[in-house]
Amino acid sequence: MKNAIEIRRHFASDNYAGICPEAWAALAEANQGHAVSYGDDPWTARAADLIREVFETNCDVFFAFNGTAANSLALASLCHSYHSILCHEIAHVETDECGAPEFFSHGTKVLQVPGANGKVDPAGIERMVKKRSDIHYPKPRAVSITQATEVGTTYSVEEVKAVWAKTKSLGLKLHMDGARFANAVASLGVKPKEITWQAGVDVLSFGGTKNGTHVGDAVVFFNRDLAGEFDYRCKQAGQLCSKMRFLSAPWVGMLQDGAWLRNAARANAMARRLHDQLEAIPEVKILFATQANAVFADLPPHLIVALRQAGWKFYTFIGQGGCRLMCAWDTREEDVDRFVADLKRLLIEAPRDKPLGPVDHRKLT
Repeated sequence: MKNAIEIRRHFASDNYAGICPEAWAALAEANQGHAVSYGDDPWTARAADLIREVFETNCDVFFAFNGTAANSLALASLCHSYHSILCHEIAHVETDECGAPEFFSHGTKVLQVPGANGKVDPAGIERMVKKRSDIHYPKPRAVSITQATEVGTTYSVEEVKAVWAKTKSLGLKLHMDGARFANAVASLGVKPKEITWQAGVDVLSFGGTKNGTHVGDAVVFFNRDLAGEFDYRCKQAGQLCSKMRFLSAPWVGMLQDGAWLRNAARANAMARRLHDQLEAIPEVKILFATQANAVFADLPPHLIVALRQAGWKFYTFIGQGGCRLMCAWDTREEDVDRFVADLKRLLIEAPRDKPLGPVDHRKLT
């Protein structure tokens, strides 16, 4: 083939990766013949049952097209428009959902809580709740935590329980944004139930897209009383897929033989490899512990420019500064080694007087 395009695995986002073989095979199998529409098909039933098996509990499961919808609709189900949602100050639901939680809840306000390493501080929850209790202030109703966090750290079982204990004492509900939940489970080495319903989580947005599916996240209600008429909420929001089997079938492929955890463990291992190599370079400063599939590093400005000019893609505006380097289910050892080799070479060769300049986020998402 003339002018073949080089396929390079980048470190900007695990969304860059394609569909893993297990999800692809399930899609192909689901594409045989006809199936009942709008979720009344065997694939959707099987996917929901597998999720119940994974969490070892009877939970209500719904499928949405993406994480924005999963998070926003889940949070909307916990609140009225006069309520507020507490989350970390860099939480995705606050900084990267374009106001969707407020939109789908018809005005519920998102309030920020501080905390080290991207984790909500339970004491901060109490301070925010008790800050005001008058009728002029949006009444706190729910807490949202991200697992793994926006800076690549993970909440331990004890840390999730500590957040839950505080929310319970204050009469709040607990939501977990699990866009990279699989990576957290693989990193912590715990059973999924231990960091969800057994630790007090009421509803989980269970991410599949970043772990190997083509599209679609699951909303998992462990507190089933909160799931009332959630199907209507999904329909109104344009999240009821007519050919639902093509959202749910990849979950069958991922869950039935453990591919979801293998994919996550692979991505985590590549992030650890990248972390270890970068940590050995004096000019590079690691900003956060690498506990999932992300490495956050402070690189010299001229090196950032040079790496991008060399064709590498990565973000510099996510989290609390520095460069985010994200590994995916298909990241290979040679991808990591090639990036680090270029980084070391350009650290010496690249001119140091070039400004960073504006970053066109449209070309990086």
